[in-house]
Amino acid sequence: MNTNQSTSIWFRLKKDRIFLFKLVITIFHLVGVVGMNSLALRPYFQLLTPFHLLLCTGLLFVFHTSWNSNFLWFVILAYGLGFGSEVMGVHTGFPFGNYAYSNVLGLKLFDTPLMIGVNWLLLVYLSGGVIYSLIKNDFVASIVGAILLVILDFLIEPVAIKLDFWTWQDGIIPLRNYLGWFGVGFIIHLIYRKLPFTKSNPLSLYLLINLAIFFILLNILL
Repeated sequence: MNTNQSTSIWFRLKKDRIFLFKLVITIFHLVGVVGMNSLALRPYFQLLTPFHLLLCTGLLFVFHTSWNSNFLWFVILAYGLGFGSEVMGVHTGFPFGNYAYSNVLGLKLFDTPLMIGVNWLLLVYLSGGVIYSLIKNDFVASIVGAILLVILDFLIEPVAIKLDFWTWQDGIIPLRNYLGWFGVGFIIHLIYRKLPFTKSNPLSLYLLINLAIFFILLNILL
């Protein structure tokens, strides 16, 4: 077997694996919509939410190609800033407003689910990867990325409240929540842009679209 044949086989196997992973992502999100929309199944699917987050992140990182120290620093900082901002928000009301987490999202530290840091990491990685090649200026890209996060949070909030992920004081989502998402998102996106590691991932756009459709459908159905 010559080099060209080996390369062709490798690319074909990679393409098949990407297709398989995309199929898994779509199936899991469709099953999630059905499960969350069923009163009988909803309690079980609520408990599976942390595992869903880990699954999405794990599938995404299978195709990440730059496991260097800069990427590890991004993972640490994205998780730490996301989780830290949520801890501060829960205990002080800054920067998101007054809210409290239930036990649905799993193990908590300082009254904040550990998985919420994974959520920030995942969403920034996805949105950052989608716009990385489209916008060259890091500052502008970070603003656009933060806006994408606010849009996603706008879709997530009503669903999260109905599924008892968290509750807001007086049942009202304050404007400062979205401003807080923009501010924290901008900082993490800027870190994402400044740290040199490979940003392209064949699953980023597909997973981001699936997440958006997932929450759009639940907003309609719940």
